[in-house]
Amino acid sequence: MRLSYREALNQAMSEEMARDPSVFLMGEEVGHYQGAYKVSQGMLERFGERRVIDTPIAECGFVGVGVGAAMVGLRPIVELMTFNFSLVAIDQVINNAAKVRQMSGGQFKVPIVIRGAGGAAHQLGAQHSQSLESMYTYCPGLKVVMPATPADAKGLLKTAIRDDDPVVFIEGELLYGMQGEVPEGEHLIPLGRGEVKREGSDCTIVAWSKMVHLALAAAEELERKHDLSVEVVDPRTIKPLDEEIILRSVAKTHRCVVVEEGWSFNGVGAEIAHRVQRGVFDELDAPIERVTSLDVPMPYALHLEDLVAPTVPKVVAAVRRTLYLDGGK
Repeated sequence: MRLSYREALNQAMSEEMARDPSVFLMGEEVGHYQGAYKVSQGMLERFGERRVIDTPIAECGFVGVGVGAAMVGLRPIVELMTFNFSLVAIDQVINNAAKVRQMSGGQFKVPIVIRGAGGAAHQLGAQHSQSLESMYTYCPGLKVVMPATPADAKGLLKTAIRDDDPVVFIEGELLYGMQGEVPEGEHLIPLGRGEVKREGSDCTIVAWSKMVHLALAAAEELERKHDLSVEVVDPRTIKPLDEEIILRSVAKTHRCVVVEEGWSFNGVGAEIAHRVQRGVFDELDAPIERVTSLDVPMPYALHLEDLVAPTVPKVVAAVRRTLYLDGGK
């Protein structure tokens, strides 16, 4: 069936709540307002206020409640209005959710999904436009998932809800209205399994979340204007990372560009670049290129936001540099 990204997320949560009475949803405006991005539309009416819970604007408090609920056998889905607000709850996520299982010697599991929107979304300002996945992938004990399509959103969220470890599930803020085919019923995607979104032979682009669509647009332009064949690999989950699918693609194309919306310094792309050069160094015919946001807080002005964030021309230029074409210009 054809669903929007938000509808696929809603379907995943609704199916899991119908299947397992220990699953519940909590967060700001998830109930009566039906979600800040309408992801939880209709769920309060279907499941009631005991399982779709509106919280105060107090992220540290309600994420902590979610961690405690997970420790005693429930499976909370905690929605953050935006992952920028996860910084208010960072102590609960990093010091509690990520560490309780190990520090208790396995006596407590923490099957919690912390989900919400991430990344820039057209003139929301520096405090609401951040891509924070690298911060969460840095922390042992957390799994980090970033789906790019409606089908991936459904399959990965269902798997995340069933996982016994805490999962940070970051949704592309500009993807909620995107339409796509979504399998009906029991559609599960294992964490740590990427997907080749586009086959190619001249260069590999590794991208995730909404950057996948930017990479696909760049690949189409490179084929149309420059007769170049570009492969696009979407790891789908950043941690665990499907290293094998990336290395296999780079070994085939002999070139690699990593595209991420986050900042360059200590970004996820730096880790991927390291793994590529460690794993298939002898297959590389050019240095690995990275396309990231500039190392500045995101400006509010739209023309400056476009200057800071990754764009199709920037990705096209990076691919051309790996092929030593016109200096990549």
